Amino acid sequence: MALFKRVPPEGQKGKISYNSGIVSGIVALAIKEVEGVELLAGKKKGLKLYFDKDGIYAEISVNADYGYSVPDVAFKIQQAVKHNVEAMTEYKVKRVDVYVVGVDFSQERIAEQ
Repeated sequence: MALFKRVPPEGQKGKISYNSGIVSGIVALAIKEVEGVELLAGKKKGLKLYFDKDGIYAEISVNADYGYSVPDVAFKIQQAVKHNVEAMTEYKVKRVDVYVVGVDFSQERIAEQ
């Protein structure tokens, strides 16, 4: 399990450490906030995070519900992930790639029009 550390600015004592699972959980919660999509089963299948000195790069695979605009939900996912990760941690999100790999046509998931 990876552990990512952040050393605070001059004058502050201590350090902040984030486990990669923490950031993965924040991203998964951000995706749940977006209506009309569902992360692929299992976090490891639908979510890949890469930590670099420049920031976090995310690859997210989702299924969209029938009746929702794919570009709109993908953009909302990008916004939600960037906002939540940057608000809850001090990491910067450099890129969020969203892959819509399928459409869910089941009756209970169809968008009301």
